[in-house]
Amino acid sequence: MTLHPNRSLDLLRRLVLVAGSALLLASCGGDDNDDGEPLIRTFGMEQLGRFDGAVLGAAEITAFDAASKRLFVVNGASGTVDVLDLSDPANPRSVGSISVAAFGGGVNSVAVHDGLVALAIEATPKTNPGTIAFYNAADLRLLNSVTVGAQPDMVSFSPDGRYVLAALEGEPNSYGLPDSVDPEGGIAVITVNRGGTPTLATADFRAWIGRESELRAQGIRIYGPGANAAQDLEPEYIAISDDSRTAWVTLQENNAVATVDIATARVTEIKSLGWKNHNVAGAGLDASDEDGGTNTNSGTPAVRIVPRPVRGLYLPDAIAQYSVGGKTYLVTANEGDARADWPGFNEETRVRAHCPAGLDPAVFADASNLLFDSNLGRLRVTTSPDGANTGKNAAGQCTELYSFGSRSFTIWDTSLNRVWDSGDEFEQRTTALPNALFNTSHDSNTLDNRSPSKGPEPEGVAIGRFGTRTIAFIGLERVGGVMVYDITSPTSPVFMTYFNQRTGATGDRGPEGLLLIPAAKSPNGKPLLVIGHEVSGATSIVQINIGY
Repeated sequence: MTLHPNRSLDLLRRLVLVAGSALLLASCGGDDNDDGEPLIRTFGMEQLGRFDGAVLGAAEITAFDAASKRLFVVNGASGTVDVLDLSDPANPRSVGSISVAAFGGGVNSVAVHDGLVALAIEATPKTNPGTIAFYNAADLRLLNSVTVGAQPDMVSFSPDGRYVLAALEGEPNSYGLPDSVDPEGGIAVITVNRGGTPTLATADFRAWIGRESELRAQGIRIYGPGANAAQDLEPEYIAISDDSRTAWVTLQENNAVATVDIATARVTEIKSLGWKNHNVAGAGLDASDEDGGTNTNSGTPAVRIVPRPVRGLYLPDAIAQYSVGGKTYLVTANEGDARADWPGFNEETRVRAHCPAGLDPAVFADASNLLFDSNLGRLRVTTSPDGANTGKNAAGQCTELYSFGSRSFTIWDTSLNRVWDSGDEFEQRTTALPNALFNTSHDSNTLDNRSPSKGPEPEGVAIGRFGTRTIAFIGLERVGGVMVYDITSPTSPVFMTYFNQRTGATGDRGPEGLLLIPAAKSPNGKPLLVIGHEVSGATSIVQINIGY
């Protein structure tokens, strides 16, 4: 595992490249590759257009139909889908919306394939079965619908257009209360049958009921009170292989990935992602918003990115896949997520509250001082690493600390072995932004605000092929913006640029979904990156400028 390939960052590499920037790729020598294909020499990003939804949640997940030149934007504020004309990407304009009121819920996700729009619709209440509804992109006509499991989240077409897959998250409404309902999670596999009736199969987790201890022993988090494996495993995001045969599905709260055989609609494997050691050079973190002092509980905000004896659970949201030399790799944005949003159970706490008996001095050097808020005391950690292990010894002293998310993106092989991780680069590269304070949140501009809780919080991923290079775009939900890396070599990605259009507590904030429109399908013949900003409610159209 390679954590940080270039530790000696000079001043230039620490500076953030913003709108209109271009970077000469040092790896691109000569004029052509061996196949005569031109190599990329410069790479820049500029904001071309913007549609302002004006309210929180008005822009989340997006999808584009090349034939109609329409962009479909999930509007979480209204539970609908806004339809934008993207014929002129510099001036996106509203041409309608899709209401799903007839299905009794709101839209979570959208996908498009050759004029067919698929919507993932959550029921009311969310624990009831949801719906995947199909619409015609050109006239927004409802074509068909399929009832699926509870809380369909991310929806995606297979590359060949034959299937639609939806992550059935199946979150509970509460734990241990008289009205508690905890649906099973799963993956809906819908055979589209264009012109006919779609058919449904569900890849579920029932084969793992009764095997919860086995899953925990493998490092998979099964920990919802009273939940069996099928209830506890909560699919979040889907990546589908180029041949449309295999899907990889993040189980975010469970810190795992499920592999699905699409043709048989069967989960073939569940693998734990393990944890990241933050206590090594290049993988540190800023763990406190009161670290402007020494061994104190009344410090001030400061930038202090250092190794800490903490284990970061990856807990990825988005996942994407790409191939190099005939081998497939997976890319995850390791956002982190805690079960803390509904009554009856809250796993999230701070180190000082979690360890009233202190840290085990046999495990932690300088154990007593680490508990100060200026060190680890303020860091948010889980009280339930896997449902069985508390991370404490018989005396009640903490022996392990598990934080939420790894503040990085990671490349894995399809056996879920780590190939590369970005280490602490996201925090290092956002220490001195010209337009936002370090580790601020998306709803403020407060220095160090998010340091005790997931830092920049990488959430979205989009991957594209540009000439001979494969480029990854990673959205940072809290501080905002998009980090861009050349991942052509999975073991040694190269940072390219960082694009962030927020201005303090205003501008584009809270990137939720990233969509890459390749030049061949773009309305203006240029590759475009579409960013749905959940907090500012704006959809940004960013043009990617490439020099060969």
